[in-house]
Amino acid sequence: MASIPPGTLKRCDLCRVEIRGMVGGNDQVVFSQGAPGTRAKLWARVCQFVKEPQRCINQEASLRGEVGVDDFYGEPPGLGPIGSASAGESLGGAPPA
Repeated sequence: MASIPPGTLKRCDLCRVEIRGMVGGNDQVVFSQGAPGTRAKLWARVCQFVKEPQRCINQEASLRGEVGVDDFYGEPPGLGPIGSASAGESLGGAPPA
């Protein structure tokens, strides 16, 4: 698969994300929410999980580059011990002392 020519935009039929060709070959991914990212971030968060990889426009490892630790979603915050509140107490707020 060839890189996207600079100044052009390509949309994935599966996830509907857009990839914009940039000068220098480092394509920019335009997510539906949040800041633009890289092909590596798109692969770490979406493309590696697709059931039809032949339809995904981001399966070429040489185009996406090295995937970094920050490309993956972080772990959600812990909720603490569930069900430990006494009757009438809220589970929200500050943790117990």
